Amino acid sequence: MQGSQAGSVVALWRYPVKSMMGEELNSTEVTQRGLLGDRAYALVDAETGKVASAKNPRRWPRLFDFRAAYTEPPRKGSKLPPLRITLPDGTVCLSEQPDIQAALSSALGRTATLTLTPPETPTLEEYWPDIEGLTHRETVTDEGMPQDTFFDLGPVHILTTSTINQLRGLYPEGRFEVRRFRPNIVVETPGETGFAENAWLNRTAAIGHEVVLRVFSPCPRCVMTTLPQGDLPQDHGILRAAAQHNNANVGVYAMVVQPGLVRRGDAVRVVE
Repeated sequence: MQGSQAGSVVALWRYPVKSMMGEELNSTEVTQRGLLGDRAYALVDAETGKVASAKNPRRWPRLFDFRAAYTEPPRKGSKLPPLRITLPDGTVCLSEQPDIQAALSSALGRTATLTLTPPETPTLEEYWPDIEGLTHRETVTDEGMPQDTFFDLGPVHILTTSTINQLRGLYPEGRFEVRRFRPNIVVETPGETGFAENAWLNRTAAIGHEVVLRVFSPCPRCVMTTLPQGDLPQDHGILRAAAQHNNANVGVYAMVVQPGLVRRGDAVRVVE
């Protein structure tokens, strides 16, 4: 597919369990449902039936302290391999062990079930901090999710290095790092300035020799970007900068037009 080269893939990320830390990849299959194995699992709250999400850190304050990875790379057309989940205290569990639900619930401090099957009408709770420019302020709302998935909005989330650099310039005190935004594909965009992927909306992106995506929406940001993780501190200024300067959007969502293999270093071309 012809088109101008916008950059190249500099990082690939998969998050096997929604709202847990994920795994960085060198290559992966992209299917109609996004990166193979991405957000395939989630925790569902036993009391409410809602999907557990760090979007409501008041109810789920420790989700970012869990890390999930597959025990071996998933293969297209095969059953997903088991998960290896590292708990906040360093204990490592396998998704197939008999007491996995009890172990996760104990670590969470709330009864939840790890599942591959989304609820019939999947919803999650979102806490909106008191930041000007957000749709709501200082409240919790119920948010719907795409049917039969654990995605917030779309199957592939793309972020450019120029957007990260733009935000760093706008709020130098903040630590703007890719992991705050949890993208699947990070595109290095040398020579570009500003929120580069905004110009990709309603356009097609070809990645490498096989994958074709259709960019359909900006990625609205939430309180998750402000939460501490590892050595990153809590910082509401991260979300405030996005709200003030880009309508609280950072990155874009895309649908998969043509599946295939994507690798770090692949060229990214954007066409009309």
